Order: sequence, then C-alpha cells, then structure tokens
Amino acid sequence: MLSDRIEGKWIDAFCETFGRCGIKPGDTAAILSETQSRQLNVHLAELALLRLGARPFHIVLPTPRNTHPVPIRSTGASVAIGGLAPVVAALGQAGFVADCTVEGLMHAPETPQILKAGARVLYVSNEHPEALERLRPDDKLEARVRTAARMLRGSKRMTVNSTAGTALTIDLGGAPSVGIWGWTDKPGTLSHWPGGMVVCFPGKDAVNGTLVLDRGDINLTFKRYLEAPVTLMLENDYVTRIEGSGADAEMMRTYLAAWGDREAYAVSHVGFGLNTNARYEALAMYDQRDFNGSELRAVAGNFLFSTGANEFAGRFTAGHFDIPVMRTTIALDNTVVVRDGALQDVFG
Repeated sequence: MLSDRIEGKWIDAFCETFGRCGIKPGDTAAILSETQSRQLNVHLAELALLRLGARPFHIVLPTPRNTHPVPIRSTGASVAIGGLAPVVAALGQAGFVADCTVEGLMHAPETPQILKAGARVLYVSNEHPEALERLRPDDKLEARVRTAARMLRGSKRMTVNSTAGTALTIDLGGAPSVGIWGWTDKPGTLSHWPGGMVVCFPGKDAVNGTLVLDRGDINLTFKRYLEAPVTLMLENDYVTRIEGSGADAEMMRTYLAAWGDREAYAVSHVGFGLNTNARYEALAMYDQRDFNGSELRAVAGNFLFSTGANEFAGRFTAGHFDIPVMRTTIALDNTVVVRDGALQDVFG
C-alpha cells in the first residue's frame, strides 16, 4: 500500500509536466476537481503550479449520483460539471486547466466549449503519483507519437491479426485520429498524463471481423488480466456475439446487457500503444484504488480496443470498455507497425 503523502519528487514530476504545457510565471491556471477526486494529486497540482510561479485557483464540484444501473469506470467522460455555465466559462478563460476529475474531460460534453474558448487542458489521470512520476514527459515519445498519428491519418485501412484467432478489419476513411504524448502547450487542445498512444474513431460500418481476447489481455473497466479467452464477433461496428466460458466472458456479457442500450456494444475507438516506459505488469503492482489504467493503454505494442460512445459516428452511451490486447499484429495499409505484440521500428 502506497502512502498518500506529499513527496518532493512528486512535486518535481508535476512541475516537469506542467512546464511542458507552457506554464509561465503569472499565468492563471484552474485546478478542476470533484469531491471524489484523488486529493493527493489535487494538492500536488497546486504546489507545482505555485512553484512554477502561476496563479492557480480551484474549482471543486460535488461528485454527482451515478444514475446508471452498473458501476462506471474509465469512461473518459466526467459528468461532474453537469453543464454549469459559470464553471464552463471559468475553465475556458483559465488559460490552463489541470483536470483532476475522476473520469477526465476527454469525452465530456462541456469540453468542446472549453477548448473553443482557448484553454489547454491536461487530464492528470486518476493514478497514484508513483505511476505519474515513472511516466514523466519524454521527447522521444512525443516524436514517435506524432509520426504514428500522421501514419494513422494517412492510412485507409487497419488490420489486426493474432495467432489466438483475431482477424479484424477497420476502415479508416475519414476517421478522426489523435496522438497523445502526455502534455499539451497549444491553446484549444487537450491531452492526458500519462500518454503514449494513438487512437482513431472509425465511422459507421467500419469495423468487422473477430477479436479474440486471450489470457493475459486486460479489461481495464474490471481492472483485471483475463484468465480465459473471450471471442468478440463484430459486424458493422457492433459486438454481435461474445463467446467464452468463465468469469471474464460472463462479466462482459452481463455488464453490457445491463445497459439495455445497443450502443454499449458499438466500437468507440481503436489504436495502439507507443510508450516503451509503460509496464504491462503495472496492474499487478497497485491496489485497485491506486490504479486507473492509463499506463496499460500506453504499453508499447498493445492493440487498444474500446467499446462505447463514438460521437464521430453519432453514437452516444455511458457504457465503456477499454481493452489493451497483447500479441497482435497491426498493419496500417501495407505497413506493419506492430508484429506479434512488438512495436516495429517504422516511426523514424
């Protein structure tokens, strides 16, 4: 069990990351949190901003009631703001927002308005700062992610295959793509820390085939390594069948069914990890309360498969799975970027 204590080395890590976001003496900065936020990270954000000479202020919101039939984890769509116009206005005018909400503003409904006002937003993932410290900014990672994002945007098709039986085809035509390297210094943009991945949001009828989740793959919503294979059959973006025995398959079936919402079965985004400092074993090293899963999403060579909302395809739901799939071969058009789970040297 890690101690929730302020450590100088963690202030240093926050300073380094916020410094990459262009924080300068005299800058205003909002620290957005909620009553269920990890207070250690909220305090570290404040101390780091003060050390950098910024003028931080806090916006703290009550964590709202969960109105859904099941627990929600790792959606990337905080509902803490709840459309409150004064909060949205304050965040948009802040210049920089250290987002310490539990789920983050990546897919929150208020985020486009906040970014349009010119703010730059960094979601400090709801991890224990011990993990954030290990995954500090990295120039080589930024270059790798930028190159991979350009490749993804310039490709027409992604294929994913594995010896376990995965055979998936994804039409990338018109799919918005983004690279996350762990900080942002450009007004009107959002990133999250830790980073180290590229993802795209396929359009309608773009994802077809079979995805086999093998032993050792990770279901981040449940925060567990799979103990038995689970096969997902996908037709025109939707999981139409979940095959497998044991707890992993049964929990996926019951969790998805509990939503009573067809869109919960749809593909949200797909991509792959590029962070060679992120560790596959991390989930085994932390208590569940100290782990949010951003590190596993970024593990170099994983195929990141997600179900749930995809606003670019006109699909909205709070149901969400993020599943890093190991040991696959991923190709963008004719270029293999991951072979049997190993990141290839094709990013310059």
